[in-house]
Amino acid sequence: MSLENKVKKMGLGHEEGFGAPCLKCKEKCEGFELHYWRKICRNCKCGQEEHDIPSSSEEDRKVGKLLEDTKYTTLIAKLKNDNIPLYKRNVMILTSPVPAKKNITIDTVTYEWAPPVQNQTLAKQYMQMLPKEKQPVAGSEGAQYRKKQLAKQLPAHDQDPSKCHELSPSEVRHMEQFVKKYKREALGVGDVKLPGDVEVRAPDENNLKNGGGRGTSSAVGTMETSPNQKASQYSCYRCKLNMKEGDPAVYAERAGYDKLWHPGCFVCCTCGELLVDMIYFWKNGNLYCGRHYCDSERPRCAGCDELIFSNEYTLAEGQNWHLKHFCCFDCDCVLAGITYITVNDKPVCKSCYMKNHAVICQGCHNAIDPEVQRVSYNNFNWHAKRECFLCSCCSKCLIGQKFISMEGMLFCSVACKEKMMS
Repeated sequence: MSLENKVKKMGLGHEEGFGAPCLKCKEKCEGFELHYWRKICRNCKCGQEEHDIPSSSEEDRKVGKLLEDTKYTTLIAKLKNDNIPLYKRNVMILTSPVPAKKNITIDTVTYEWAPPVQNQTLAKQYMQMLPKEKQPVAGSEGAQYRKKQLAKQLPAHDQDPSKCHELSPSEVRHMEQFVKKYKREALGVGDVKLPGDVEVRAPDENNLKNGGGRGTSSAVGTMETSPNQKASQYSCYRCKLNMKEGDPAVYAERAGYDKLWHPGCFVCCTCGELLVDMIYFWKNGNLYCGRHYCDSERPRCAGCDELIFSNEYTLAEGQNWHLKHFCCFDCDCVLAGITYITVNDKPVCKSCYMKNHAVICQGCHNAIDPEVQRVSYNNFNWHAKRECFLCSCCSKCLIGQKFISMEGMLFCSVACKEKMMS
């Protein structure tokens, strides 16, 4: 079976993705080609989110599936003859007249996502409170940021067994139970409201776990429900600064309506990134993105990026691995029982290390075996033996001796240096 067929069968990519350039390392990437289980490009080793692959429909399906069987079904729809739910992403288009010399032109700004509120002015205020580089204006840096965060924060393989690599029936069953549990107990979508318009409510844990209902009213915290209360009496749960009067806030129902956040403070407690499309996971008094909530609940394989649902897995280099995925990052050979070297936190077999990563000896110009001694100085390297680490003029061995270095050459004395330079 060809690589492309493998990818399509697993549902990990799509036809138009192949050949898309990498935004991170354009010089060395020949186009996106998905590794069949690592979730990275075979050519440049970067993630799919780093490649300019048009995939808004795929993202909408992923988010639609995430919100399926939750209280947020108003945000999804199912098309005719298609049982897969589709995320009804709220796209906001703002127009404003711009005076010109002869005629008035219309300036149009399209936000690829906006809070699903009826009051467009409130949505516009929310957007303006985000850092400009993170506002998802079509064709902008902010739109790319949102796309990248959708891939990073909400990986499809954290919710859909069909996106994973060769799960056993037992692993599929455990994963499905895990997904149902986090939908029932942790998943939520933020609300954008003016603080004065919100009645203080504590989260009804039993009701939320059953996936329905709103919080129950109660006098919680320091906020009051007086209609004359000003925004300055409300403080952000994250930065603790007061809200400005008239500014919208973000609420998380699972946290309770006694808590609120500035739009720019509604972030994951682990990675600090804006929670994409305000999709959050609430646990122990903290907001998480999907990825880091799952990381707090299950081990994640450093090889395939999937959560581990098998009883047996290995711990190496401070990371978790499926037994079958503790492989060389270059050639995919299994590393169990053989020598490997870590390169940029990735395990590499000795053969690939010598071929692709080993430093070169300035003396003999051969790759230096990682298991032999070497001398390093000013980014230059030598075998630690008399025939390599020697004076470039008189060939005196310099191991354990003082030396002078110049552009990768070594000298035992000023006289040898001057003689070589003359």
